[in-house]
Amino acid sequence: PVVLHVEGMMCHRCVAKVEKVLSAVAGVESDEVDLAAKRALVLGTAAAADTEAAGAAATGALVAALR
Repeated sequence: PVVLHVEGMMCHRCVAKVEKVLSAVAGVESDEVDLAAKRALVLGTAAAADTEAAGAAATGALVAALR
């Protein structure tokens, strides 16, 4: 499993956006996004670098949505 720290999550819509970005990564079989802890646990065969890039993309999308 890969644990990602996702800053910027403030509500359940943020969680849904992070889940959407992570589920689009090839090899991600499941993810658990924790709003309170601001982290995501990703399971599957995706490379850690791919899931980390997706986490960074999700964080960027959250920041853009807040502007």
